[in-house]
Amino acid sequence: MAIRVFVTGGTFDKEYDMLRGRLYFKDTHLPEMFSLGRCDLPLHIRTLMMVDSLEITDEDRDLIASNCQRCEEKHIVITHGTDTMVHTARILAAHQIDKTIVLTGAMIPYKFGSSDGFFNLGNALAFAQVLPVGVYIAMNGRYFNWFNVEKNTSTGFFEELPPDMLPNKDLVP
Repeated sequence: MAIRVFVTGGTFDKEYDMLRGRLYFKDTHLPEMFSLGRCDLPLHIRTLMMVDSLEITDEDRDLIASNCQRCEEKHIVITHGTDTMVHTARILAAHQIDKTIVLTGAMIPYKFGSSDGFFNLGNALAFAQVLPVGVYIAMNGRYFNWFNVEKNTSTGFFEELPPDMLPNKDLVP
């Protein structure tokens, strides 16, 4: 079972420019991460964009959805910035793609050495192989259904929504 991995940027792939004192994108770190993790799954990696999720546009989300629809693989992992990951998951769900799609990210860049990205990426690969068709988010050792998750900006953890806050899945774009 091959897994398609789409790279969109996010904290996973940020690097630190010590001269300017800011984070920036160069290349994806995923091949290195898969190698260091001794991953022997058949993976097909494609970089769609390298942007902070706060800068992802509706056109970018359409590009992600289109690539998910067109690829041959039935199991997809998408690396994505955590700030708008839930929004992208909702858009992908609205496209009703008949595949298992798992979005994941990191709170700390991989190159910082103390990143949660390794853990989240490994979990996303495992979840993509065993979950049924649908759209999910894999963070903090857990998976969440697209309609039942939010990022808690106070704690930096993803959490299930309380039952009274669940959106009507039929009305979500």
